[in-house]
Amino acid sequence: MEYSELEKELGYTFKDKQLLEKALTHTSYAYEKNVQSNEKLEFLGDSILEFLSSIFIYKNYPNLKEGEMTKVRAQVVCENSLYKIAKIHNFNNYLRLGKSEKMSGKDVKPAILADSVEALIAAIYLDGGLEPANIFITKNLKDEVEYASKNVGQKDYKTVLQEILQKNGEVHIEYKIIKETGPDHNKKFVSEVIYNGKILNTGEGKSKKQAEMEAAKHAIETLRKE
Repeated sequence: MEYSELEKELGYTFKDKQLLEKALTHTSYAYEKNVQSNEKLEFLGDSILEFLSSIFIYKNYPNLKEGEMTKVRAQVVCENSLYKIAKIHNFNNYLRLGKSEKMSGKDVKPAILADSVEALIAAIYLDGGLEPANIFITKNLKDEVEYASKNVGQKDYKTVLQEILQKNGEVHIEYKIIKETGPDHNKKFVSEVIYNGKILNTGEGKSKKQAEMEAAKHAIETLRKE
């Protein structure tokens, strides 16, 4: 498979293309084709992600206490954040999946996409060292860190909504910004939250994150009424 478009998206060109390919190889494909999966890379990437995100939070948010830094990191280094990175960079177009996963549905499972981001981080590290891995993590997660740092201690309605819906089994939750108004210094966003293709509710906020959180909050209120 040709990965030049993906590398352009990522902002990093691999010297060893096989590392990138391995990072995108799910266990289902590896089992069928008798090749190595991305599981070991995922293990390494998880540690690198936690280490580098911890440094970023420590250096850039000196006002946060230790417990608050832990909460911010937990909110940022989670499946939902990594899933969004994978979606932004169109990982689903490049993942090597086995027949069993391809047959399970049209959309790639969020957990598989999130795991592939951790594997990719490890692949970048092994190919180019800590600096390019750090650049990738910072570029893709700095907005998440900023939002989490301003809302530390507040209830994460998106997580609560996911936990409620997951009681019914595998879920696919998506947030879409459907409206954007106002000048650059005073923007307002409207987001809708979609559950397995069905619009649950909408929310408004001064940032995309806030709009998504409000949409999740309203969806929770609606579900509890039902």
